[in-house]
Amino acid sequence: MRRPIVILTVLALIWGASFMLIKIADRELTPATLILGRLGTAALLLAAIAMVRLGPRRTLAEIRAKWGWLVVVGIVNTAVPFWLLSWGETRIDSGLAAIIQGAVPIFNALLAFAFFPESRVGGLRLVGLLIGFVGVALLVGAQPQGKLLAALAVVAMALCYAIGTLIAGRYLRGTPPLVVALASTAVSTIAVLPAGVIQAPVGMWHGETIAAILVLGFVGTAIAYLLFFELIQRAGANYATLVTYLVPPIALAYGAIFLGESFGASAFGALALILVGVALATGSARRLASFRAARAEPAEIREAA
Repeated sequence: MRRPIVILTVLALIWGASFMLIKIADRELTPATLILGRLGTAALLLAAIAMVRLGPRRTLAEIRAKWGWLVVVGIVNTAVPFWLLSWGETRIDSGLAAIIQGAVPIFNALLAFAFFPESRVGGLRLVGLLIGFVGVALLVGAQPQGKLLAALAVVAMALCYAIGTLIAGRYLRGTPPLVVALASTAVSTIAVLPAGVIQAPVGMWHGETIAAILVLGFVGTAIAYLLFFELIQRAGANYATLVTYLVPPIALAYGAIFLGESFGASAFGALALILVGVALATGSARRLASFRAARAEPAEIREAA
């Protein structure tokens, strides 16, 4: 796990499986109960890790310092989008939801262009923004009338992630990522607690439902957050954003293999447009080339020597 490419691959496999696990849990649980189970287990694990790595005094001090924005980010970046995704997957395939979710950087650039001047893009990145947006529009427009609202809910989820990312980048800079993750999951757990308890099914839950919730909470949320933050520290945020390209095709594969989902040419065409748009709008292709050049340079110098 020391090499960034290994962390990136494991993270993509985990997040790609999350869409399948949500689909499984949706068969028995309402979105509110699903989120309560997922975020509650994640918050418990993150709290334990924070107590060990940061200590209770520093953790509480960091939360007090930015508690207002931590609540906002927790609601906008976790509670609301988790509910929208869980509800959307009750009506559309997990793979289609993953494709739309892959457009988060597109919405991030779009919102930055409108409301965050310091993060605006132009030139080729603006072209990528338009290409990716066309891909999302084609995918949503191809849905039958009964699934259109669900697809729009997943689009709204992507918008929430983009808003939360921009807010966190502006107002939570300098706050330890572990604290942000812990506060986000804790705030969201409290927010959905009443609805999650009231809507919980009576009687024993199915074993696959319990397993899906536990894996989503411990692995798909808590451990995935830690891997993501570790990846940022080891290779940088630009490299970490490459996970955006890996999650949708992996989620499509999980859905086809384990859930029997099938996808037409429109889905793969939209996926291609979204990934190209993300590559251009975020400059990831150029950054990846620079990253590879930087890693190759020492080897060339050694050969010359």
